[in-house]
Amino acid sequence: MLEPFKLYLNTRFTESLGQVSGSRLFLEIRERGYRGSRQVVRKHLAALRAGNVEPVRADIPSPRKITGWIMRPRETLTDQQQERLFEVRLACPDITRACDLARAFTDLVRNRRGTFLLEWIRQAEQDASKPMSGFAGFLRQDLDAVTAGLTHTWSSGVVEGHVNRVKTLKRSMYGRASFTLLRTRILTQP
Repeated sequence: MLEPFKLYLNTRFTESLGQVSGSRLFLEIRERGYRGSRQVVRKHLAALRAGNVEPVRADIPSPRKITGWIMRPRETLTDQQQERLFEVRLACPDITRACDLARAFTDLVRNRRGTFLLEWIRQAEQDASKPMSGFAGFLRQDLDAVTAGLTHTWSSGVVEGHVNRVKTLKRSMYGRASFTLLRTRILTQP
């Protein structure tokens, strides 16, 4: 129960050079929402005075959270999420560059700006981390198809859906029927 208040306690202890009473700190954190006992606060302060207290763990967001913040449009992020992402970007320059490239690529996909893809690939290959530059290299291998996919409004999604449906039917009938029955089932499906 004391974990969320340890940073505050440690800061106050350091500011007062260890000359603050446990009762006073207990009352201060109680006003901030602490519901534990006074004895727990005293034990923590005794460990601080002895110099054998564990450092307070930083509240580091998970990679999944950071990725979610990067990939979502800025307008959908709360103020706290934007602030946390800003802190992460300040702490790690590699994440900053990856964030900029990921947002630029997301903009290319969402707004169908395939004409700018080659420029994005050049930027990613030049000064991005190895995974990002590797992704850019794979895009370069099939540049015409990727550019067409990011430019045109039509796609092969409907055809892929039908192929997936046919494969599902075939698997469900595996070993039980002939090609004629499979053909009949496919043609009678809506």
